[in-house]
Amino acid sequence: MDGTGKRARRHPPAEGTKGAAVAFGEEAASDGRGSACDGPRVLVLGGAGFIGRHVVAALLARGARPIVGSRQPRRRLARLPDAPGWCEAHIERLLAPEDWQPLLAGCDSVINCVGILRQRWGETYDRVHHRAPGALAAACAARGLRLLHVSALGLGGPARSRFLTSKRAGEDAVRAAGGDWHIVRPSLLDGDGGYGARWMRRVARWPVHPLPRGAIGRIAALDVGDLGEAIARIALASPEDAVLATREHELGGEHAGTLREHLAALRAAGGHAPARVLRVPDVLVRITAHVCDLLHATPFSFGHWELLQRDNLPQPNALPGLLQHPPRPIGGRSLAAHALPVAACPSDAGPATPPCRVSTAAPAPASA
Repeated sequence: MDGTGKRARRHPPAEGTKGAAVAFGEEAASDGRGSACDGPRVLVLGGAGFIGRHVVAALLARGARPIVGSRQPRRRLARLPDAPGWCEAHIERLLAPEDWQPLLAGCDSVINCVGILRQRWGETYDRVHHRAPGALAAACAARGLRLLHVSALGLGGPARSRFLTSKRAGEDAVRAAGGDWHIVRPSLLDGDGGYGARWMRRVARWPVHPLPRGAIGRIAALDVGDLGEAIARIALASPEDAVLATREHELGGEHAGTLREHLAALRAAGGHAPARVLRVPDVLVRITAHVCDLLHATPFSFGHWELLQRDNLPQPNALPGLLQHPPRPIGGRSLAAHALPVAACPSDAGPATPPCRVSTAAPAPASA
């Protein structure tokens, strides 16, 4: 803060930065006694989004100084009044390591929560999910900064969706850059304020659930607040902390089930009677997914349709170890009564397979 009590700012950079960082702002974070917080400075790209907001809150709770990176920080910061700093960033323009230098100056680590469900204008899957994270990883490696890249589960199987293939290419680029990188892959997220989570809760309240016949894959939904805590734990871990023994962290809730079972659990948690199920032919589901992608309508996409046809479970589940407390339940106890160890569940399980308890075994170290 300056002497007038207004937020201190740096002037926009000169032309040539491709609009990478057109404005910065920072104010001293307080420890509650009026003194400035001297915790690590963590750049959270996508820090005003669904995942990013919870990451910022978790970092603040651990004494860090998160810097919120957003395309529209002035508008978004109303959601994060306690954030000590912000910067405007358009990562689809930051496609070379040198483009990232203005944003990384003074940072101790970086968390990339940016992702797009659908392409728009210059924000393409290739730029946002692949090329920009690769350039960011190279820039972080050159500066010796830890990078946490938030990806998604289910990328190991066959995929035709560019949403999924670009995510997979982004992971490959992060690995290839070297340095202190970590990849976090969450399962389906639940929580207030999420576009997909809001739609799931809305559909769960419908008296009839239209469900794809081929949606036989199991998911292990987790609370977005738990995800934020887990990411903050990795970002702030000391070099000797055991959580850094692996580079790739797959996270999910305690219980797993199909889409039908997840919706039923959400509905039961709301105190509603069981819904009727309408089985939708797969060909119609695929057409609907493409129409939704074309019209940018609802969170349902062709990529999601591909994921619903196979298991999307963390193997193993690193979440309980990162939280150091039981994950928050999703949908009450509807799934818990039928839970089985994940090791007892074949990966090609069909719709008759009961939901599984996700493994909480310690992950094996991955090669750098």
